[in-house]
Amino acid sequence: MKHQNIFFILGIVLLAVMVSQLDFAEVYDGVSRAGFWFFAVIALWAALYVINTASWYLIIRSGGDGKDKIGFWWLYKITVSGFALNYATPGGLMGGEPYRIMELAPKIGTERASSSVILYVMTHIFSHFWFWLLSIVLYVVTQPLDAAMATMLSVIGVFCLLGLWFFVSGYKKGMAVRIMGIIRHVPGIKKRVGRFVDKNRGRLDVIDSQIAALHRQNRRTFVTAVVLELVCRFLSAFEVMFIFMVLMPHVGYVQCVLIIAFTTLIANIFFFMPLQLGGREGGFLMSVTGLSMTVGAGIFLALIVRLRELVWTALGLLLIKVGIRREG
Repeated sequence: MKHQNIFFILGIVLLAVMVSQLDFAEVYDGVSRAGFWFFAVIALWAALYVINTASWYLIIRSGGDGKDKIGFWWLYKITVSGFALNYATPGGLMGGEPYRIMELAPKIGTERASSSVILYVMTHIFSHFWFWLLSIVLYVVTQPLDAAMATMLSVIGVFCLLGLWFFVSGYKKGMAVRIMGIIRHVPGIKKRVGRFVDKNRGRLDVIDSQIAALHRQNRRTFVTAVVLELVCRFLSAFEVMFIFMVLMPHVGYVQCVLIIAFTTLIANIFFFMPLQLGGREGGFLMSVTGLSMTVGAGIFLALIVRLRELVWTALGLLLIKVGIRREG
């Protein structure tokens, strides 16, 4: 109960700060122009979060004995709230993942909760690398290519392959100790993280062994979870398509996929910024102009997506409070 209140208050404060930065006249004009399609975008993400929840649900169930009393829609609530906290907190994973572990731990234990959350996050990021890699192929097949773009795509491709290798290795050997080993070299926090690792080495080893066991013994579950997350990435391109229905109905689905791929790549590079402020907007502007669209289209697209994120962040934070009342 206490940790739920802390996450709720923290999220509301950060959300209020972000809302205060909006130009409300611009917001009103944008929503008015979008009309029905703005609500279609909101509804689309309700469906996308179902897919995210299904992926995590499969991972949790594969690590248990079939007796876990975890309802799908309860997990959906935790999923939405977790993503809301990731959006709102600097550093992304500093908010949502601890919240998910704390909510799930009373039902399946701390080690299993930690391993399932880490494994889901790994799967979520792993699918992003596949999405970016496949989008490179899609660009080469469908778009004109010059030397500068070929060079950039080659660099991105190498980056994606290295990312895939890193996560495949993590699936086989576990990721908790490896991540802590990287973090303990960050200036300013390395002493604190070092003490945490030394104190909890046994627990981290257990989590890593569970991650490796889940990957090794449940390959079908692993593949299904990755495919679900990858499908979610491709379906998210309909958000861009819905928004462009207002400005440029002729824009095709393939172009929308390429816009989402490039924008999410830029946004994830700047993952440490709350709500990915600046990174996402810059990604939209660069991607739409790179596909010979207007800067105005990129600004409008970025505005509607930002509003959608704020709406779902607010809903996710409210769902934390709903959980508190029900438990009370």
